[in-house]
Amino acid sequence: MKFQTIRGVHDGLPAVVARWQQVERVARTIFHSHSFDEVRLPILEQTALFTRSVGEATDIVAKEMYRFVDRGGDDLCLRPEGTAGAVRAFIQGGLGRAGEQRWFYVGPMFRRERPQKGRLRQFQQIGVERFGAAGPVADIEMLTMAWSLVAELGIQQVRLELNSLGCPSCRPGYRDALVAFLQQCEGDLCATCRDRMATNPMRVLDCKVASCQQALTDAPEMLHHLCGDCDTHFGAIQRGLDIPVTINPRIVRGLDYYNRTAFEIVTDQLGAQGTVIAGGRYDGLVQELGGAATPAIGFALGLERIGLLLSDPPATRAEVAVVALGEGALIPSLRAAEQLRAAGLRTIHCGGGGGKRQFKQADRCGARFTIILGEDEVAQGTWTVRNMGEGSQQQCDPASAMAQLVQHFATTRTSKE
Repeated sequence: MKFQTIRGVHDGLPAVVARWQQVERVARTIFHSHSFDEVRLPILEQTALFTRSVGEATDIVAKEMYRFVDRGGDDLCLRPEGTAGAVRAFIQGGLGRAGEQRWFYVGPMFRRERPQKGRLRQFQQIGVERFGAAGPVADIEMLTMAWSLVAELGIQQVRLELNSLGCPSCRPGYRDALVAFLQQCEGDLCATCRDRMATNPMRVLDCKVASCQQALTDAPEMLHHLCGDCDTHFGAIQRGLDIPVTINPRIVRGLDYYNRTAFEIVTDQLGAQGTVIAGGRYDGLVQELGGAATPAIGFALGLERIGLLLSDPPATRAEVAVVALGEGALIPSLRAAEQLRAAGLRTIHCGGGGGKRQFKQADRCGARFTIILGEDEVAQGTWTVRNMGEGSQQQCDPASAMAQLVQHFATTRTSKE
């Protein structure tokens, strides 16, 4: 019987994982420089966490969650996004009075949506959350940190798009104005947008259907309905950023918990799924889930999608291969491989057996040097070191061979950096 992966769920094979690791290395360096700490959050959560935080009318809850009742009768789901779980952990950990918290996490998320390029049902995500910082300075730092990540990865042709979603004081008035407008053009909207008019009208602005976009050309914008505090906050962010910014009043985010700052870093290189990093402020979510009122802001990026914008990193190759010629050399050759690895050299043991097969394997794995141990080397307590590029070789004691190899690859790695 032949098995295949589930549609929309992909294997992370070595070349793909190398790109993910490249993003993770850069992200960890940047996050640590901003004093963010890594947390590990569970994949399984109670479904109620997302119905309360994300919003029951959102597509994630209504259509996309992998939800089930387990044998104990608990209503559970595979996490569709990371912020709600981070907020739960913040509250459950009793950190409301512990001062500002800066977290990041890496791991899989799950949504049963239509698979597209850069959009999968199981996808790897990096998320960043900052609890306890209310002012525009925190927003500026988070936006700058997200932009630094994209820049450090060398991704070109991206832009930062920014909007404000207002707050509970000014959003109701905007919602009424938007619904009144949508009612006038209801006949030109798709079926999904007509349903959203009653449940989540701001999501209509995010519709990608061409007829809806045409109908929404003159739709009212949240930026024209901001209260004084929200307007001041939004203005301070724009003045404080040292990054080119595009104001996009159509950024509404798909989750109910966002307020004020909403942003996306977007590229035109991926078609419809062009958002590389997205996030915003969610000042009411901690209180909504049972904690004390706590301002918060965060963002997330999908590794699969951002990986499509990266070139393949150099393959991880063995630096040294070990060849054992004869049964008597097998155990000493294994010990030699262990010594080489302990010295920090990427080493592969070619398994013993026929010499031709072992040298072919050493060449295939890209080893720059091969350590050869036969009966003579074992008897004399030496190694034969072959330079695979030049074809030259020398016999010397293990300590000298190790020192030369360590020095050679230390110089090579430094020059590559």
